[in-house]
Amino acid sequence: MGYEQLIVDVEGDVAIVRMNNATRLNALSPTMTREMLEALEKLRADEAIRAIVLTGEGRGFSAGADLSEFGEPYAKGERPQLSLFLKEGYNKLIPLLAEMPKPLIAAINGVVAGAGISLALACDLRIAGDGATFTTAWVKIGLVPDAGSSYLLPRTVGMPKAIELAMLSERVDALSALGIGLVHRVVPHESLMDEARGLAGQLARLPTVALGLTRRLLEEASHLSLSEALDREAEVQDQAAATEDHLEGVLAFLDKRGPVFKGR
Repeated sequence: MGYEQLIVDVEGDVAIVRMNNATRLNALSPTMTREMLEALEKLRADEAIRAIVLTGEGRGFSAGADLSEFGEPYAKGERPQLSLFLKEGYNKLIPLLAEMPKPLIAAINGVVAGAGISLALACDLRIAGDGATFTTAWVKIGLVPDAGSSYLLPRTVGMPKAIELAMLSERVDALSALGIGLVHRVVPHESLMDEARGLAGQLARLPTVALGLTRRLLEEASHLSLSEALDREAEVQDQAAATEDHLEGVLAFLDKRGPVFKGR
């Protein structure tokens, strides 16, 4: 796949997606956002891909929105209508990440700010290099959280911590991010991609459909009562039980051997 601001490598059943706007710390330009939408749609539909790693080139994972295209209007004192920018970009990209039916890992290699945090939060698992730093950033330019962070951040770190992060916009280092649940693991920077590939490979060997259903079920259940969640579990369990991988898992258990899942 050839892109201007994105690099997509396929390594067996794992896809590595690298944001490639390194001179701007992988700020999300309209070009990058459009290319990510295209690439992720293709990876979603490709049954041979069973796990995805999202990372950035250079010193940053993503510094958030690339506002350079609005430089001229702002210089004139104009107020661009940002809702159009959001609806055509982030409001399509974040759900595509959050609803990906195969496991998605954020390998956080450096600076993360604004919408870059949203990208990371929309992934299933987040591994940070020990030099990574995080800041919400929006309030520093007089804006509010967007790209789904108003939804994702409280559900990840809890409402009190989300309010603190959003309002104070203080820089958080990797170990502090681990302590508040913003990331799942912190590893030495030089081994970040090896760790991410290893985790992606581990996930790729698991029953892919069940993993996707698990993510969706946990999200849905967070809005339900216990009795509603029990009913929803029963419904989704039927979907999981209809897969080839479920049959393989049961037969492998009965045969006392390791299962060989195919993601179907």
